[in-house]
Amino acid sequence: MSLQPHIRLENNMTNAKYALLPGDPERVDRIACFLDNPEKLGQNREFRAVRGWFQGIEILVLSTGIGGPSTAIAIEELCQIGVKTMIRIGSCGALQDDLALGNIVIAHGAVADDGTSRTYTPACYPACADPLFTATLVQQAKQMGVPAVYGLVRSHDSFYTEREAQLDAEWSARGILGADMESAALMVVGALRGLRTASLLNVVVEHNGCLGSSINDYVQQEALCLEGEERQILLALRAIYADSQQGEK
Repeated sequence: MSLQPHIRLENNMTNAKYALLPGDPERVDRIACFLDNPEKLGQNREFRAVRGWFQGIEILVLSTGIGGPSTAIAIEELCQIGVKTMIRIGSCGALQDDLALGNIVIAHGAVADDGTSRTYTPACYPACADPLFTATLVQQAKQMGVPAVYGLVRSHDSFYTEREAQLDAEWSARGILGADMESAALMVVGALRGLRTASLLNVVVEHNGCLGSSINDYVQQEALCLEGEERQILLALRAIYADSQQGEK
Protein backbone atom coordinates (compact mmCIF):
# COMPACT_ATOMS: atom_id res chain seq x y z
CA MET A 1 0.00 0.00 0.00
CA SER A 2 1.35 3.43 -0.92
CA LEU A 3 2.19 6.12 1.60
CA GLN A 4 -0.99 7.72 2.92
CA PRO A 5 -1.05 11.38 1.91
CA HIS A 6 -2.09 12.98 5.19
CA ILE A 7 -1.05 10.73 8.07
CA ARG A 8 2.16 9.85 6.16
CA LEU A 9 2.08 6.18 7.18
CA GLU A 10 2.11 2.98 5.15
CA ASN A 11 1.51 -0.61 6.11
CA ASN A 12 5.17 -1.60 6.07
CA MET A 13 5.73 0.84 8.95
CA THR A 14 3.38 -0.94 11.39
CA ASN A 15 1.42 -4.16 11.80
CA ALA A 16 -0.90 -2.68 14.42
CA LYS A 17 -4.57 -3.66 14.32
CA TYR A 18 -5.44 -1.37 17.23
CA ALA A 19 -5.12 2.43 17.23
CA LEU A 20 -5.64 4.99 19.96
CA LEU A 21 -6.84 8.33 18.59
CA PRO A 22 -6.34 11.41 20.76
CA GLY A 23 -7.20 14.78 19.28
CA ASP A 24 -4.25 16.68 20.71
CA PRO A 25 -0.81 15.80 19.23
CA GLU A 26 0.76 16.37 22.66
CA ARG A 27 -1.43 13.64 24.09
CA VAL A 28 0.29 11.19 21.74
CA ASP A 29 3.52 11.73 23.65
CA ARG A 30 1.79 11.19 26.98
CA ILE A 31 0.19 7.97 25.76
CA ALA A 32 3.60 6.79 24.54
CA CYS A 33 4.79 6.79 28.17
CA PHE A 34 2.41 3.88 28.85
CA LEU A 35 3.81 1.76 26.00
CA ASP A 36 6.87 -0.45 25.75
CA ASN A 37 9.52 0.52 23.21
CA PRO A 38 7.65 3.53 21.82
CA GLU A 39 8.80 4.64 18.39
CA LYS A 40 7.97 7.94 16.74
CA LEU A 41 6.72 7.49 13.20
CA GLY A 42 6.53 11.16 12.31
CA GLN A 43 4.13 14.06 12.08
CA ASN A 44 2.32 15.88 9.28
CA ARG A 45 -0.02 18.75 10.10
CA GLU A 46 -2.18 17.62 13.06
CA PHE A 47 -1.33 13.95 12.60
CA ARG A 48 1.42 12.82 15.00
CA ALA A 49 2.09 9.07 15.05
CA VAL A 50 3.81 6.75 17.54
CA ARG A 51 3.78 2.99 17.81
CA GLY A 52 4.56 0.84 20.81
CA TRP A 53 3.55 -2.33 22.62
CA PHE A 54 1.33 -3.13 25.59
CA GLN A 55 1.49 -6.66 26.98
CA GLY A 56 3.03 -7.73 23.67
CA ILE A 57 0.31 -6.15 21.52
CA GLU A 58 1.39 -3.59 18.94
CA ILE A 59 -0.57 -0.36 19.23
CA LEU A 60 -0.55 2.67 16.95
CA VAL A 61 -1.25 6.10 18.42
CA LEU A 62 -2.30 8.88 16.04
CA SER A 63 -3.61 12.34 16.81
CA THR A 64 -6.59 13.48 14.76
CA GLY A 65 -6.67 17.21 15.43
CA ILE A 66 -9.87 19.08 16.22
CA GLY A 67 -13.21 18.12 14.72
CA GLY A 68 -14.79 15.65 12.35
CA PRO A 69 -13.06 16.41 9.04
CA SER A 70 -9.52 15.62 10.17
CA THR A 71 -10.80 12.68 12.22
CA ALA A 72 -12.44 11.20 9.13
CA ILE A 73 -9.19 11.59 7.17
CA ALA A 74 -7.31 9.73 9.91
CA ILE A 75 -9.87 6.91 9.98
CA GLU A 76 -9.90 6.46 6.21
CA GLU A 77 -6.13 6.34 5.95
CA LEU A 78 -5.64 4.11 8.99
CA CYS A 79 -8.11 1.70 7.43
CA GLN A 80 -5.99 1.64 4.29
CA ILE A 81 -2.94 0.46 6.27
CA GLY A 82 -4.80 -2.32 8.06
CA VAL A 83 -5.97 -0.92 11.39
CA LYS A 84 -9.22 -2.62 12.45
CA THR A 85 -10.06 -1.20 15.90
CA MET A 86 -9.95 2.53 16.70
CA ILE A 87 -10.50 4.03 20.15
CA ARG A 88 -10.86 7.74 20.71
CA ILE A 89 -8.90 9.06 23.70
CA GLY A 90 -10.59 12.43 23.93
CA SER A 91 -12.05 15.07 26.18
CA CYS A 92 -15.53 16.48 26.63
CA GLY A 93 -17.57 19.09 28.37
CA ALA A 94 -20.08 17.62 30.81
CA LEU A 95 -23.79 18.13 30.16
CA GLN A 96 -24.91 16.60 33.45
CA ASP A 97 -24.35 18.07 36.90
CA ASP A 98 -23.18 14.80 38.47
CA LEU A 99 -20.13 14.50 36.19
CA ALA A 100 -16.92 15.76 37.80
CA LEU A 101 -13.58 16.73 36.32
CA GLY A 102 -11.59 13.61 35.52
CA ASN A 103 -14.63 11.34 35.23
CA ILE A 104 -14.66 9.11 32.14
CA VAL A 105 -17.55 8.91 29.71
CA ILE A 106 -17.77 5.65 27.76
CA ALA A 107 -19.87 6.65 24.77
CA HIS A 108 -21.94 3.89 23.18
CA GLY A 109 -23.41 6.35 20.69
CA ALA A 110 -23.39 9.98 19.65
CA VAL A 111 -25.78 12.63 18.41
CA ALA A 112 -24.32 13.36 14.97
CA ASP A 113 -24.71 17.14 15.15
CA ASP A 114 -21.63 17.62 12.98
CA GLY A 115 -21.06 18.28 9.31
CA THR A 116 -18.75 15.35 8.65
CA SER A 117 -21.26 12.69 9.63
CA ARG A 118 -23.94 14.32 7.48
CA THR A 119 -21.53 14.49 4.55
CA TYR A 120 -21.11 10.70 4.68
CA THR A 121 -24.68 9.67 5.54
CA PRO A 122 -28.22 11.01 6.02
CA ALA A 123 -28.94 12.59 9.40
CA CYS A 124 -30.99 9.53 10.44
CA TYR A 125 -27.96 7.19 10.16
CA PRO A 126 -27.02 5.99 13.68
CA ALA A 127 -23.65 6.90 15.14
CA CYS A 128 -22.85 3.87 17.31
CA ALA A 129 -19.72 2.42 18.84
CA ASP A 130 -18.91 -1.26 18.54
CA PRO A 131 -21.11 -2.90 21.21
CA LEU A 132 -18.78 -5.76 22.15
CA PHE A 133 -15.66 -3.64 22.52
CA THR A 134 -17.65 -1.01 24.42
CA ALA A 135 -18.89 -3.75 26.76
CA THR A 136 -15.26 -4.72 27.35
CA LEU A 137 -14.47 -1.12 28.26
CA VAL A 138 -17.35 -1.04 30.74
CA GLN A 139 -16.22 -4.32 32.30
CA GLN A 140 -12.62 -3.19 32.61
CA ALA A 141 -13.67 0.15 34.11
CA LYS A 142 -15.56 -1.72 36.84
CA GLN A 143 -12.59 -3.97 37.53
CA MET A 144 -10.23 -0.99 37.72
CA GLY A 145 -12.55 1.10 39.88
CA VAL A 146 -12.46 3.90 37.32
CA PRO A 147 -15.11 6.62 37.87
CA ALA A 148 -16.87 6.08 34.56
CA VAL A 149 -20.36 6.49 33.15
CA TYR A 150 -21.86 4.86 30.09
CA GLY A 151 -24.22 6.55 27.64
CA LEU A 152 -24.73 9.01 24.81
CA VAL A 153 -22.76 12.10 23.85
CA ARG A 154 -23.25 14.90 21.32
CA SER A 155 -20.68 15.75 18.64
CA HIS A 156 -20.74 19.27 17.23
CA ASP A 157 -18.64 21.66 15.15
CA SER A 158 -18.19 24.90 17.10
CA PHE A 159 -17.73 26.38 20.56
CA TYR A 160 -18.55 29.93 19.54
CA THR A 161 -22.05 30.16 18.08
CA GLU A 162 -24.58 32.44 19.75
CA ARG A 163 -26.68 29.40 20.77
CA GLU A 164 -24.12 27.31 22.68
CA ALA A 165 -25.74 27.71 26.10
CA GLN A 166 -29.18 27.00 24.65
CA LEU A 167 -27.95 23.91 22.81
CA ASP A 168 -26.20 22.57 25.90
CA ALA A 169 -29.36 23.03 27.95
CA GLU A 170 -31.51 21.28 25.33
CA TRP A 171 -29.24 18.25 25.02
CA SER A 172 -28.68 18.07 28.77
CA ALA A 173 -32.45 17.86 29.25
CA ARG A 174 -32.49 14.93 26.81
CA GLY A 175 -30.05 12.99 28.96
CA ILE A 176 -26.92 13.47 26.85
CA LEU A 177 -23.85 13.06 29.04
CA GLY A 178 -21.28 15.27 27.36
CA ALA A 179 -20.21 17.14 24.24
CA ASP A 180 -17.19 16.60 21.99
CA MET A 181 -16.36 17.18 18.32
CA GLU A 182 -15.14 13.82 17.00
CA SER A 183 -17.00 10.79 18.36
CA ALA A 184 -19.86 10.83 15.84
CA ALA A 185 -17.52 11.05 12.86
CA LEU A 186 -15.43 8.18 14.24
CA MET A 187 -18.49 6.00 14.72
CA VAL A 188 -20.14 6.80 11.38
CA VAL A 189 -17.07 6.50 9.18
CA GLY A 190 -15.89 3.47 11.12
CA ALA A 191 -19.20 1.70 10.59
CA LEU A 192 -19.17 2.46 6.87
CA ARG A 193 -15.66 0.99 6.56
CA GLY A 194 -16.36 -2.12 8.64
CA LEU A 195 -14.21 -1.01 11.57
CA ARG A 196 -14.69 -1.39 15.30
CA THR A 197 -14.78 1.94 17.10
CA ALA A 198 -15.09 3.16 20.68
CA SER A 199 -14.90 6.52 22.41
CA LEU A 200 -13.51 7.34 25.84
CA LEU A 201 -13.96 10.94 26.92
CA ASN A 202 -12.31 12.62 29.89
CA VAL A 203 -14.46 15.34 31.48
CA VAL A 204 -12.44 18.57 31.37
CA VAL A 205 -15.28 21.11 31.78
CA GLU A 206 -18.05 20.70 34.34
CA HIS A 207 -21.68 21.40 33.49
CA ASN A 208 -22.62 24.96 34.49
CA GLY A 209 -19.52 25.01 36.62
CA CYS A 210 -17.40 28.01 37.46
CA LEU A 211 -13.77 27.20 36.89
CA GLY A 212 -12.67 29.91 39.32
CA SER A 213 -9.73 32.23 39.01
CA SER A 214 -7.34 31.34 41.83
CA ILE A 215 -4.05 29.61 41.10
CA ASN A 216 -4.84 26.85 43.60
CA ASP A 217 -8.14 26.09 41.87
CA TYR A 218 -6.42 26.01 38.49
CA VAL A 219 -3.71 23.63 39.71
CA GLN A 220 -6.30 21.34 41.30
CA GLN A 221 -8.40 21.30 38.12
CA GLU A 222 -5.38 20.51 35.99
CA ALA A 223 -4.46 17.63 38.30
CA LEU A 224 -7.96 16.16 38.14
CA CYS A 225 -8.02 16.34 34.35
CA LEU A 226 -4.58 14.74 34.06
CA GLU A 227 -5.67 11.95 36.41
CA GLY A 228 -8.68 11.37 34.18
CA GLU A 229 -6.48 11.23 31.11
CA GLU A 230 -4.21 8.64 32.72
CA ARG A 231 -7.22 6.55 33.70
CA GLN A 232 -8.72 6.61 30.21
CA ILE A 233 -5.39 5.62 28.63
CA LEU A 234 -4.95 2.67 31.01
CA LEU A 235 -8.58 1.70 30.55
CA ALA A 236 -8.19 1.61 26.76
CA LEU A 237 -4.98 -0.44 27.00
CA ARG A 238 -6.50 -2.91 29.45
CA ALA A 239 -9.53 -3.31 27.19
CA ILE A 240 -7.30 -3.93 24.17
CA TYR A 241 -5.45 -6.63 26.06
CA ALA A 242 -8.70 -8.26 27.23
CA ASP A 243 -10.08 -8.09 23.71
CA SER A 244 -6.97 -9.70 22.23
CA GLN A 245 -7.23 -12.52 24.75
CA GLN A 246 -10.80 -13.18 23.65
CA GLY A 247 -9.59 -13.57 20.07
CA GLU A 248 -11.60 -10.57 18.79
CA LYS A 249 -9.82 -9.08 15.81
